[in-house]
Amino acid sequence: MRKKNKNKITRKEALKTMGKYAAMTAVGTFMILNPNRTHANSAVGGGDNPIS
Repeated sequence: MRKKNKNKITRKEALKTMGKYAAMTAVGTFMILNPNRTHANSAVGGGDNPIS
């Protein structure tokens, strides 16, 4: 008779958990590398813009 190991999870549960970690990592990365804050800290007149 085999005993069930209660620590094991299914593949579906593992993918769901990894998806949550991936989402939190993406949000954290976006907060650190926020494009608005990066643009605000950049030098004025940094490049040659032919449109303006």
